[in-house]
Amino acid sequence: MSPSRRKFTKEFKEAAVRRLELGASLAEVARACEVNANVLHRWKRELRQHGAKAFQGNGRDRAEENRVAELERKVGRQALEIDFLRRCLQNVDEQRRLQALTTRGSYTRTSRRK
Repeated sequence: MSPSRRKFTKEFKEAAVRRLELGASLAEVARACEVNANVLHRWKRELRQHGAKAFQGNGRDRAEENRVAELERKVGRQALEIDFLRRCLQNVDEQRRLQALTTRGSYTRTSRRK
């Protein structure tokens, strides 16, 4: 499964650029926002060029991305559990069949000896 492209809200981008303008280092803001420094440069340039009209697209919240990732992990774990339980059930069924065959044969042997 390939990772989908992350989307950031207008407010998130503006806050990151504002931190740069207040004197925070580029590396510090990039680490805190978990984005590449080049992305911050682009956001800063877009905000400078377009002002209030910058960042018109629909961004997604980081919390939403985290929630989706968490649910995908949960689905994956449940799929593994289902496969494991299915194999266990198959093994139990095989053991019961084998036991039924061996017990049926032993009853006939003991009855013949008497």
